[in-house]
Amino acid sequence: MLALPGARAGRIGLAYCSAVVGAAARRVAFARRGGSQPGCIRRATDKAWSAAMVRQPTDAPGALGQPGAELFRIRHGHDGRVVVFGGGIPVMRDGRVTGAIGTSAGTVAQDVRVARPGIGAL
Repeated sequence: MLALPGARAGRIGLAYCSAVVGAAARRVAFARRGGSQPGCIRRATDKAWSAAMVRQPTDAPGALGQPGAELFRIRHGHDGRVVVFGGGIPVMRDGRVTGAIGTSAGTVAQDVRVARPGIGAL
């Protein structure tokens, strides 16, 4: 399940962290490629957790979390775990969220590109 994100990451030349959580947002799988930054461990896990909790990709609430917007400071919720930029994507089955994947190591666009192949495998 994490082999596809790892293969995509390898093609763009980055050592990645990838995390998978179940529907209750508990981590069920994790992979860290050699050479990835230690901070990627928490970011990948928090992206997956956020996507499962919010039930949408992590970049979706981003605009709502800006100063003056409806969800300002959402990223400070749950001890700072809420992520509001790309790299976390929920897994949907029959219209329900069954889990989520989160990746971290590159730019936001790269993180999204690396996470997408894992959705099909899940």
